[in-house]
Amino acid sequence: MAGADNPAFVPNSDDGASVPQQNGVAAAEKPEKPERQQWNNGVEFLMSCIALSVGLGNVWKFPSTAFRNGGGAFVIPYLIVLLVVGRPIYYLEMVMGQFSSRGSVKVYDVSPIMRGIGIAQMVSICVVIVYYAATIATAIRFFIASFESPLPWSSCDVTWTGYNCVNSSNSGPTESFDNSLPVKTSAELFYTHSVTGEGLLAEGEFGAPDWKLTLCLLFIWVAMTFMMIKGIRGSGKVAYFLALFPYVVLISFAIYAFTLEGAGEGLKYFITPDWDKLLDANVWKEAVSQCFFSLSICFGGVIAFSSYNNFSNNIYRDAMIISWLDTFTSLLSGSLVFAIIGHLGHLTNETDYTKVVYPGSGLTFITYPDALAKFEHVPNLFALLFFFMLLVLGVGSCTGLINSVITALHDSTPRLRTWKTVVVISVLGFALGLLFVTPSSAKMLDYFDYYAVQFVTLTSGIFELIAFCWLYGFRNVARDIQFMLKRRTGMMWQACWRFVTPLMLVVVLVIGLVQSQRPQGIGDVYHVFGWLIYVAALVPIPLWGWFALRKRTESTLWKRVVAATKPLSDWGPEDLEVRKRYLEFCDNYEPLESRWSRVRKLVRRRPKTYRVSV
Repeated sequence: MAGADNPAFVPNSDDGASVPQQNGVAAAEKPEKPERQQWNNGVEFLMSCIALSVGLGNVWKFPSTAFRNGGGAFVIPYLIVLLVVGRPIYYLEMVMGQFSSRGSVKVYDVSPIMRGIGIAQMVSICVVIVYYAATIATAIRFFIASFESPLPWSSCDVTWTGYNCVNSSNSGPTESFDNSLPVKTSAELFYTHSVTGEGLLAEGEFGAPDWKLTLCLLFIWVAMTFMMIKGIRGSGKVAYFLALFPYVVLISFAIYAFTLEGAGEGLKYFITPDWDKLLDANVWKEAVSQCFFSLSICFGGVIAFSSYNNFSNNIYRDAMIISWLDTFTSLLSGSLVFAIIGHLGHLTNETDYTKVVYPGSGLTFITYPDALAKFEHVPNLFALLFFFMLLVLGVGSCTGLINSVITALHDSTPRLRTWKTVVVISVLGFALGLLFVTPSSAKMLDYFDYYAVQFVTLTSGIFELIAFCWLYGFRNVARDIQFMLKRRTGMMWQACWRFVTPLMLVVVLVIGLVQSQRPQGIGDVYHVFGWLIYVAALVPIPLWGWFALRKRTESTLWKRVVAATKPLSDWGPEDLEVRKRYLEFCDNYEPLESRWSRVRKLVRRRPKTYRVSV
């Protein structure tokens, strides 16, 4: 029973962590429940994780975040954060999910007092799912428009007044304009006037959902419903295509973009650091948030996906492959976008790139279409391929996050029917997604991303590390990795999991709360409501902690707190045979020697020789 004393675990005399005892085998025998699905093979899991982690966060969000934070000034903090925050958390989440075969909420059976972390992360996941689906709807809108010849954004429309409009199909310098009017490309005006309607919106207005985007949103939710209705195995079948196809299009598109005039200047802006910006706390907060988005960590998706794995799958290898591939994809997408921005600067004779394109969430739907309009041969075909790629990337990321929600619900209610869960999520997702297909969608996206995603994931990430590496204990995590993967956990992982990563997240969160720039164009009263959203999303953490303490029967409050931090009696491998071997392993556990220890022993064993002079 949740909250009861755990006979399978007793305090470890070294660090106060918990060590299983052999007499806990009986406790592992749980009532029968529906068999948990598994990936058909390790490659299917790897491809599904690539489709989840390498997606819109890399191709859509990373370029706009980098551009908003100074290009090269953002790349260095982003790479540092990936090494000391992204990879350690990604590997840790994979380990905990695969070892326990639990989703993003039940995994906190490792420390029941912290189960509210999973609930808080569910809030962020739901917000991301809703606006990811709306972004996919925009990609579908462009995909349909790509059938028109010539491309509708390649030339200026007479109704777009009040601007110096530059035809995106032009590949050479433009003629001089009236300096009193801003210079805009036809691709940007098509996005703001014909797709979202943002350019037609008066100040202070919200606007109604665009009917074309609404139909696209309905289509994508219906399509994802049919994809997910068979569960994790159904989504795994299409993972190969979702993971590999985008790279074919991205690399082909990059080869062309890098040959455009002015592309070199844009790339130089992307890789040249502004050292003063490295002291800007907002840049580091954005880097951490982008890292979370790129790898999909602290959302629960990685834990959920790895929970369907074979117990002995080599997730260390998978974590390294995916994290490096994710970094490559972000840098490739960033290079591609900044090459196009450099070309736009060349066409408009502008060196200040912030005046060339608006650094918002719609940046991808401005720069990529502008480059597509300049293709000399079959631009419609390339446009269709590119926006289909965005559609594929979005579906891979979105279905992965939805599956993590489904996993959490099924872990708590195993008898819940999958198709019913999927239908309810789809209906709610479509209804809430209407908010992000209005002319104010860009502002609303930035608003909810700021309050309900960025700060919530930062905070929950800190508590997650505390739960796994302090309450459960790093030594226990290292022991579980040794049993599961037959490998030693090095000092680098210990330093990151216990000290470097949580300390960096705490510093970035505190400074971000004090100094970060709020979303623009939104009244003060709505910012107050935004902070209420942030607080409400984190309420489950203390609330579930209080529930865990209420279930304890110890005599004093401190004893209840200590007991509520211990794993439940059924914590560990789900399979009973594996669990029995695990308990035996824990009774006789000895950490593997490090490589340097083995070298030192070999050196000491070398026989000594003496030279005697006669």
